[in-house]
Amino acid sequence: MDKINQRIADELSVGVGQVASAVALLDEGATVPFIARYRKEKTGGLDDTQLRTLAERIVYLRDLEERRAMVLKTIDEQGKLTPELARLINAAATKVELEDLYAPYKPKRRTKAQIAREAGLEPLADALLANPALDPAAEAGKFISDEKGIADQKAALDGARHILIERIAERPDVVGTLREWQWTEGALTSKVKKAKETEGAKFSDYFDFGQSIKDMPSHRALALMRGVNEGILEIDLDVPHDEKQAHPAEAKIRGAFGIADKGRPADAWLGETVRLAWKARLATTTTADLLTRLKERADAEAISVFSSNLKDLLLAAPAGPRVTMGLDPGLRTGVKIAVVDGTGKLVETATIYPHEPRRDWQGSLAALAALCLKHKVDLVSVGNGTGSRETDKLVAELIAKMPQIKITKVTVSEAGASVYSASELAAKEFPDLDVSLRGAVSIARRLQDPLAELVKIEPKAIGVGQYQHDVDQGGLARSLDAVVEDCVNSVGVDVNTASVPLLTRVSGLNQTLAANIVAFRNENGAFKARTALKKVPRLGPKAFEQAAGFLRIMNGTNPLDASAVHPEAYAVVERISEKTKRPLKAMIGDRAFLKALRPAEFADESFGIPTVTDILSELEKPGRDPRPEFKTATFADGVEKISDLRPGMQLEGTVTNVAAFGAFVDIGVHQDGLVHISELADRFVKDPREVVKVGDVVKVRVKEVDAERKRIALTMRSGAVERGAQPGGNAPRPQGAPPSNQSRTYAPPPRKAEPEGESALAAALRRAREGK
Repeated sequence: MDKINQRIADELSVGVGQVASAVALLDEGATVPFIARYRKEKTGGLDDTQLRTLAERIVYLRDLEERRAMVLKTIDEQGKLTPELARLINAAATKVELEDLYAPYKPKRRTKAQIAREAGLEPLADALLANPALDPAAEAGKFISDEKGIADQKAALDGARHILIERIAERPDVVGTLREWQWTEGALTSKVKKAKETEGAKFSDYFDFGQSIKDMPSHRALALMRGVNEGILEIDLDVPHDEKQAHPAEAKIRGAFGIADKGRPADAWLGETVRLAWKARLATTTTADLLTRLKERADAEAISVFSSNLKDLLLAAPAGPRVTMGLDPGLRTGVKIAVVDGTGKLVETATIYPHEPRRDWQGSLAALAALCLKHKVDLVSVGNGTGSRETDKLVAELIAKMPQIKITKVTVSEAGASVYSASELAAKEFPDLDVSLRGAVSIARRLQDPLAELVKIEPKAIGVGQYQHDVDQGGLARSLDAVVEDCVNSVGVDVNTASVPLLTRVSGLNQTLAANIVAFRNENGAFKARTALKKVPRLGPKAFEQAAGFLRIMNGTNPLDASAVHPEAYAVVERISEKTKRPLKAMIGDRAFLKALRPAEFADESFGIPTVTDILSELEKPGRDPRPEFKTATFADGVEKISDLRPGMQLEGTVTNVAAFGAFVDIGVHQDGLVHISELADRFVKDPREVVKVGDVVKVRVKEVDAERKRIALTMRSGAVERGAQPGGNAPRPQGAPPSNQSRTYAPPPRKAEPEGESALAAALRRAREGK
C-alpha cells in the first residue's frame, strides 16, 4: 500500500499522507462527497475531482499489484525467476508492461515453436543466430530425425524459424520499442469498402482518410471504429515508408538481435525470419495493442465530455416551485399535456390536436387557455421533439391573444422522457396514467427542478455525450453515476419532499434506505429533525454519518438542520454562539458578523480551521443552492426548420452538448447546429468548456447549411451578433470574450388578436370562471 499511495500522491502532486488518509476513509465505506465536504482535515483538503481520480487509480493499481504477485509466483514455480527478471517485473508501471514481461512464461497452447523445441531444434536456432557464418542447410542436416518427426533440412529450418519468431515476438524491450515507435510515427488510415458508398454515406468524411494515430481526437477515433463495426470502413495502421524497401521495423528488430546482412551464409535466412516476425506476428499484435490504446484514450475523453455535460445539465438553473404545464409535442398523435403544481404534483392531463391531420387549432387554444386559467399556470415547458416549433407557435399565439394569462414558455430537452415514461418507476408513480402522458409530466417537472427529475432517468439516456454507445459501458456508467452523486450532494436534498430516486443518490444511502425513508415519512409525517432519521429502519450510525449533512429539513426544530452543517459539528456552532454571546438565530444570515470571526479561535482537535471556515460560510446563507439563476432562450420567429435557415442569420439558442471539437446549439429547427471549436471565440480555444457549457444561452450566426446531411455550421466569432439583429437588441460580444449566458425570459410582445378564434377563447375564459 505504501508503494501504491506514493504513486498516487506523485500523480496528483499531493502528499502521501493525504492519499493514505483518503484511501483509509474509502476503505471504511466513506463516500467521495462526504470525504470532500466533511473530512478536509484528514485529507488535507482534497477536492471531489482529486478524490474521484484517487478512487479510480486505487482500483487499477491494486489490480496491477495482484496481477504482479501472480506473475512472480507463476514464473518462480517454473524455476525461471531470475533477480533481474524480478526487478523488471516489480518495476512495471502498467498492466501492458507487465504482460510484455510475462508473455514468454505465460502458459499457452502448444505452438509451432513449442513443438520445434520438443523436437530438439532450439540449438539449431541458437547456432544460426549466434554465428551467421554457418551454412543453414548443413547445420539443419544434423537435426534430421524420423523419430522426432524432422523429415528433412527444410523441416528443421522451419522449426528453428518458428522458435526465433516467437522469441522475437515475446522479447519485452523489442515489443515495447516497436509499439511506442509505431504510436509516435504511425498513421491510421481508412477507406470505404467496395459498394458501401451509398449505405455508409454518413461516414463519407472517412472514405479516404489518414491521420497520425497519436494525434487523433476522440470523436474521430470513435467515428472510424463505428464505421468499421458497421461494415462500412476498413482501417490500417502503419508507419509511412517506401513500399519497395524493407519495412523500417525490421531494422529495429535486426538491431536488437544483432542481425545484419553481410553476405554470410545464414544472413538471408535470418533476414527472412525477421521479415516474417514483423509481418506475421508483431505488426498484428502491436497494431491491436495500439488500437486498444486509442480506443481507451478516446473512451476516456468521450466519457469525460459526457460527464462534464451531464454535470452542467443536472446543475442547470431550476425554475422553482411554480405551477408548470408540460407539453409533449406530437403531430399525428397529438400534443400531450400535464399540469403540475408548485411541488411537482400532477393535477390534470389532456391531449390536444392542433396539427395535421386533425388541425384543431382553435380548439387547442381554448383547451390551453382553460387549463392555464383553472390552475393559474406560470410556466409552459415545451419538449423539443417532433412538432416542437409548431407547438411553440401555438403557445405564442395564446400569449399574444390573451395577455391576461401571464405565462412564460420555455423549450426544454425531452431527452430521456420516453425512457422514464416506460420505466418501472413511472409505472409505480402513475399506475393509471397512459405512458404518453407520463412524458409530459417529466417535461414539466424537469423545468421546475432538472436535478430532481433527471435522476429518475438512467444517465446514458439523457443524451449529452459523444458516441456514448460506442465507449466502454462499464466505465461510462461508473463516471456518470459519480457525476449524479456529486451533483445531488452538492445541492442537498429536502428529505421531506425528495423522491426515492433522488434520495438514493445521497451519500451513504441506497435504494432500500431511500424507500424506507419515504415509507417512514408517509407513515409518520414530515421529519422535524435530522435526529429523527435514526428511527428509519436499517438506517444505522454509519449511514447517518454519511448522509445527514446532505439531507435538509426545512422549518424544523433546529435551524441548522436546513443547512450543510453536519450534525457532528453542531457543537462547534454552539461554541461560537457561547463565545460571541449571539443566539443561533441571530447569527444565521448576519454576513458582516460572521465574516469578522476568526476560524482559528473556534478550531480544536476534532474540527480544524477548514471545517470551521466551511461552517461560518454556510451560516451566512444556510442551504444555499449553488445552481444559477433561471433564464431562457428566445427562438427567432419564422425559423422552424432547416430550410428556413440562411447563411448570415443572427440567432439565439441553448447549448445542448459540448464535445471536444465544439458545441451543439439548439436554435429551434429540430436539428442542433455545431459551433466548431475554431468558431467559439476570436481567441484560440483549447477546450470548448472554457467558453460554453450545457444550458448556456448563446448568440450565434449561421455559417453554412447542408439540409441533405442535416448539418448546420454556426459561429460565435466577433460579428456573429450585431446590435438589433435579435429581438431585444442585444449588443455584440466584446472581441475574445466568452459568450454571455444572460437572456431575457421569452415573452413576445402582444399582437392584436385576429377575429377568428376570439369566440373560442372567450368561451374558454367563461368556462374557467364558471369552474367548468
